[in-house]
Amino acid sequence: MAKHVGIVACSAEGAALCYRTLCAEAPSLMGEHMHPEVSMHTHPLGEYMVHIRSGDWEGVAGLMINSAHKLAQIGAGFAVCPDNTIHQAFDLVEKETPIPWLHIADGVGKEAQARGFRKLGITGTKYLMTGPVYPETLKKYNISCDIPYEDEREKIDTIIFKELVNGLFPESSRLYFNEVIEKLKGRGCDAVVLGCTEIPLIVDPEDCPLPTLDSTRLLARAALRKAIEE
Repeated sequence: MAKHVGIVACSAEGAALCYRTLCAEAPSLMGEHMHPEVSMHTHPLGEYMVHIRSGDWEGVAGLMINSAHKLAQIGAGFAVCPDNTIHQAFDLVEKETPIPWLHIADGVGKEAQARGFRKLGITGTKYLMTGPVYPETLKKYNISCDIPYEDEREKIDTIIFKELVNGLFPESSRLYFNEVIEKLKGRGCDAVVLGCTEIPLIVDPEDCPLPTLDSTRLLARAALRKAIEE
């Protein structure tokens, strides 16, 4: 019997990609049309943003914990959160969570280590790019990281919150990501983390200047493995 997966969502597009990936890839492991039981709970992104913009990570953690309790009450065996930025509250969440969690950056770190990458470029919201989530996690895998320049971080953040979370994926923004990633390559990065769960919806691995580490799909695959493990 597969474990019941709980998704603590934050933004709709990234959470939907995580859900779709888990369900679409499960049949190869579980049989035709099969996937683990999956439940999702999300507070509005706007409620999260009030806390994120003010640097109130306890407030962020409170929303995540509230979602976890609701998922636990309906039988979820563990939780995942397809949002990189709010993992800055992860340590606070772990202290009070009713069910275990998988950490999104751990999945990225394991994949990067397996593929032999040594220095990762980090893309995501400005809070994620300048925050501790990836630098702290990647240390465990002896992998370093770098981030875009400040003006690039501001533009990427604007693209995420004005376009991607709203389901808008203009070609001009896709090309801008490639420009920024090309610069990270020039600074010694050998792969790039798509560290906002919507970025995989706009960056095309086929023409990206660096190999991509898709945090959203890697999390979904980790959740699938966890759900069906003995």
